[in-house]
Amino acid sequence: MLKQIGGVVSGVIVWFIVANVGNHVLRATWPGYSEAEVARTFTAGMLMARLLLGGICSLCAGFVAAWVTNRSMLAIKSLAGLLLIMFLPVITLWERFPPWYHVIFLTSLVAVTLLGGLLYPRRRRRRSAQSP
Repeated sequence: MLKQIGGVVSGVIVWFIVANVGNHVLRATWPGYSEAEVARTFTAGMLMARLLLGGICSLCAGFVAAWVTNRSMLAIKSLAGLLLIMFLPVITLWERFPPWYHVIFLTSLVAVTLLGGLLYPRRRRRRSAQSP
């Protein structure tokens, strides 16, 4: 049970680390992105970049949770559900972004996290020395 909890916690931490690094990269490389981020006036291209970054975060989070737990589907599904629950209450942004953005982002939180978990190959358990 502790391993599953550790996998979920690790996945959440990885999600936010990748998001922070990705946001710093967007700010540093995309002229006007920092200003658009403050004003929440993203172009369609910026919104797509944010969705791509969110997908990368979810993929990495699911993969790490699977790695920590040897691909426990309970942990991976719990992580996906927790990420969805964590991002649903961000009501302040709902009016600032188009509906399609929210649909894609929230759907990808679950779907891409599960995909990331499934990408990690399940390790085989060692057989005991006594078994034939």
